[in-house]
Amino acid sequence: MVRDGGPSDRGTGDGVDSGTGGPVPATEVDGADPDTVRDAIETGEPLPGTAGFAGVVDGRLVRDVLGRRPLFVERADRSAWAFDPGALSDPVSVPAGTVTPLGDFPPDAPSGNDGSDAVWALPDPEPNGDDRDALRAVREAVLDRTRAVGVGSVSEAVDARDLDDVAVAFSGGVDSSVVAAGLPDAPCYVAGFEGCHDVAAAREAAEAMDRDLRVVELTHDDIRATVPRLAAATGRTNPMDLSIALPLYLVGERAAADGFDRLALGQGADELFGGYAKVEKAPEDPRVDADTVRGARRETLATIPEQVERDVVALRAAGIEPVAPLLHDDVVAAALELPGRLLVEGDQRKVALREAARDVVPESVRTADKKAVQYGTYVSRELDRLARRAGFKRRMENHVERYVRELVGDGPVRPPEDEAGGSGSGD
Repeated sequence: MVRDGGPSDRGTGDGVDSGTGGPVPATEVDGADPDTVRDAIETGEPLPGTAGFAGVVDGRLVRDVLGRRPLFVERADRSAWAFDPGALSDPVSVPAGTVTPLGDFPPDAPSGNDGSDAVWALPDPEPNGDDRDALRAVREAVLDRTRAVGVGSVSEAVDARDLDDVAVAFSGGVDSSVVAAGLPDAPCYVAGFEGCHDVAAAREAAEAMDRDLRVVELTHDDIRATVPRLAAATGRTNPMDLSIALPLYLVGERAAADGFDRLALGQGADELFGGYAKVEKAPEDPRVDADTVRGARRETLATIPEQVERDVVALRAAGIEPVAPLLHDDVVAAALELPGRLLVEGDQRKVALREAARDVVPESVRTADKKAVQYGTYVSRELDRLARRAGFKRRMENHVERYVRELVGDGPVRPPEDEAGGSGSGD
């Protein structure tokens, strides 16, 4: 049985069912009914009306076109699979959009060139020439999917559960605010260091929206204690991933401690609606190859599977199940038809999403700019500060990651004195 928002069994990683001692079921799916996935395989429909799925269907590994649910195989035993990479000794991610016979997945091949059957490709429709119609489609999809998180639906709520078990990860930006608007009774959570942008913005937005805001105040001890747990859960030690995942993890941990089972996120909004500076500045920005805003947006969509793996795994390790209504197929389909001018107009990004939020969130919130989470929470800055205090100076190559690897016990244990220039505060 698949539980809405998460797998019923996140995998043993050894090909054996932990409950029965027998073989792993031939069909076990996280995020969708198996029949829906079977139909999508048969028809090749990449957006079959789900919020993503992953698992095994009739002996085949499956992961949806945007990789919205993580799935892994064991490098040395291709028949061993799991939703949680920590269940495997050497996990390899199953690429998004493929259907692969269980046991045949070649884990040493690069993602996207793995020899599996490419069943699903992300649609690339012509832009809708009617701006009003395009905006209407986005607004309907966004509002319907955010409200559905709190009310449930027959097609998605496979297991009976309370529908007030959800909290909102909230930063005061338009993404999380439109999600919060669909869940008017859910408490909102934000994490950050004292004086940071995200906490200040969240407080202003929560006051404007008359919402219950719970602040998770971060400290250096939180970084030192949480980085090893996150690295163990996600298998990642690069500072960027950890700086993004750490505030999310601690928000999830606090919400779980408060009794909530699910955490609603604004995940996917930047990728779908043109929220990145490199999309706004295409084709001049060297970080994208595309020569149009729509093309640059499509490049950013390709980063979703890796981001989802980090965030979903981190939140599940914190004891809570993430829900991303803005990544539902309905929202994706509407966003893909947007012309470039409804993604970026002048220096305004996420034009269509901001229009969808009109009269849904206060104007000050709808139009507000927001920093990336790693900067808005000060986590990236403070992780750098801790590294320098530990003797890992900025002139050293990858100085923050070297500090992280020391924290997780994966070396280097200490920077050489002649390279680090001695110890000290580093400030």
